[in-house]
Amino acid sequence: MNLAARIDHTLLRPDCTEAQILQLCEEAVAHGFASVCVPPCYVALAAVRLEGTTVPVCTVIGFPLGYASSSVKFKEAEVALYDGAHELDMVINISALKSGKTAAIQAEILDLADLCHVHQALLKVIIETALLTEEEIELACQLCVAGEADFVKTSTGFASRGASMADIELMRRVLPENVRIKASGGIRTRAAAEALVAAGADRIGSSNSVALIAETDDSTVA
Repeated sequence: MNLAARIDHTLLRPDCTEAQILQLCEEAVAHGFASVCVPPCYVALAAVRLEGTTVPVCTVIGFPLGYASSSVKFKEAEVALYDGAHELDMVINISALKSGKTAAIQAEILDLADLCHVHQALLKVIIETALLTEEEIELACQLCVAGEADFVKTSTGFASRGASMADIELMRRVLPENVRIKASGGIRTRAAAEALVAAGADRIGSSNSVALIAETDDSTVA
């Protein structure tokens, strides 16, 4: 398995530095990662560094709590796309979901999806599975489908846990094939990443990407 090509090489720590973002970009090019996922303030820097390479820039919207109003998220997305982002990972308003405001959530997703698609960019919607019941995960996935999201993503990495096998299996059952899944949060080993891919994840978000792919791939051992 070419695991590197499925990994969003991620650095979203609040104490990250410009030098670390540039190193992230260098590593992504060297290892052929699917993207770099950086804070919005570093999108322009990453876009300049990665110009002429095959590595796209991913950033986050409404991160990490999803509480920003839809209009603020939309403006944040506009700025990120202008700065050179090719993929946006947007956090839904979990409180709104739990309060039954499904129409507002669907409209928010659709507005951002339309904006992304006009710019030939991808929208990944973060539903924070650690905070949801199985029924709420199913509902969130249905709203993402109706909102024309490209991916549904499990986690921000800032909740009590990240992606689980059960989350991915449930999401894959609910989502149509054209809506992909990104597993993220706490994925520290190659075995864990490959298990999540086997369960249905199309993309892996990890801040431990280089060490993860350096581990022995058992499938290549005679």
